[in-house]
Amino acid sequence: MTVLNESTHAGEFLCAELPGLLSRKEAVLSSGNDLPAGAVLGFVGGEYTVLDPAASTGAEDAVAVLYAAVDASAGDQPCVVVYKDAAVLGSSLVWPAGISGPNKTAAIASLDALGIVIR
Repeated sequence: MTVLNESTHAGEFLCAELPGLLSRKEAVLSSGNDLPAGAVLGFVGGEYTVLDPAASTGAEDAVAVLYAAVDASAGDQPCVVVYKDAAVLGSSLVWPAGISGPNKTAAIASLDALGIVIR
């Protein structure tokens, strides 16, 4: 019997958001990223990228959550991000591998300051 694994659905991490999709916006995911829905993002040079707590470019600050999976490994790609006033399911967020407890706490505080509350 073949076993099928279902991937994360777009927006599956959302508990609540503003009406009329006002918590989301269209954006660009920078080249070199292949990320699932729910990935926590930083922002560098006008584009979103994977959160990188060790960076000093803007990628170290959590500023949004990727709404749907996007493969930008070969070049910049359009995406949709949740960037304000939403409640998200913490267990469905995708954090960078090896993120430390203090860095995760700082990222959660950054998202909270934007109105992105983790449940």
